[in-house]
Amino acid sequence: MPTRRLTPCIAAALTALLALTGCDSTGNKGISEETEESVQSKLTEGVTTQAEVRQMFGAPGNVTFSAGGHDIWSYDYSEMKQSALNYIPYINQLGSSAKGTRKQLVILFNARKVVRRYTLMESEMVERSGLFP
Repeated sequence: MPTRRLTPCIAAALTALLALTGCDSTGNKGISEETEESVQSKLTEGVTTQAEVRQMFGAPGNVTFSAGGHDIWSYDYSEMKQSALNYIPYINQLGSSAKGTRKQLVILFNARKVVRRYTLMESEMVERSGLFP
């Protein structure tokens, strides 16, 4: 009899624990849903201007310059989902972990402020600390 009562309690506890897993995002949400195909349909090398890029994706998160003095705009976005273990009392003091994805759109402009080249990179990320290697 005690086993039958424990099973619903354990199921409820696990369901609540899964509901607590959090999701954090940082960066430019303008590229969060972008894919290589969608970026390719929006940007045309030698045609798309800086003003048009800013209108599509917003302000860049980082601006640098090439050796030739050309602008390089960078857009970053990452989304991380916290592990359920992070929310268990006492266990969470031993460490934490999260996993997710990172996107980066880098655009090089020519002297006329027109797209010269661009690339969209997407990679998986895992962050761990403490005893969770």
